[in-house]
Amino acid sequence: MQLPPDPAAPAAGAPDDGDRAGIAPLEHALRLAEALVFASDRPVPAERLQALLPEGLRADAVLTLLASRYAGRGVELTEVAGGYAFRTALDLAPLLTRVVETPRRLPRVAMEALAIIAYHQPVTRSEIEEIRGASLSQATLETLLEQALIAPRGRKEVPGRPTLWATTPRFLEQFGLRVLSDLPRREELLAGDSQPAAARG
Repeated sequence: MQLPPDPAAPAAGAPDDGDRAGIAPLEHALRLAEALVFASDRPVPAERLQALLPEGLRADAVLTLLASRYAGRGVELTEVAGGYAFRTALDLAPLLTRVVETPRRLPRVAMEALAIIAYHQPVTRSEIEEIRGASLSQATLETLLEQALIAPRGRKEVPGRPTLWATTPRFLEQFGLRVLSDLPRREELLAGDSQPAAARG
């Protein structure tokens, strides 16, 4: 007489405890990475996730796998500004502009100043004016500061020691750039569709 199968025994083809032990930490790491990126209001560096992972799991590998799972969905995991963030899929972003409120666009003069800072940083106000061929108001700098697109980076060692200006991680995030070397040509940055208002969120 054949005995019934032991309910405690693994079913045929099912992973044994050793397999489960290998799968569970990775799945937990994926859930942790997903929650961390979702809860953060800034791109999450791989190093930040690495500090939360058990030994033997690499944050960059976990994030790459998570990104592959989101590929082709309405929201995708994107590497931007030195970290990872969820962004609307590129093909859907234009459709959402009809129903989602977008940030205020920068005035043309502010975009010109921002482009000069991005390509010549660190740079002083007088150097920006020299490159533009026109004066630059304090209000324009304050607009860029309010949106956290630029920040002071010390002072130039010349008479008067003027402030040096440079872009911020927020600038990279707003324009969908991983690093400054990803900057487009200056003409493209000044184009209307490169405004921060067009950045995917």
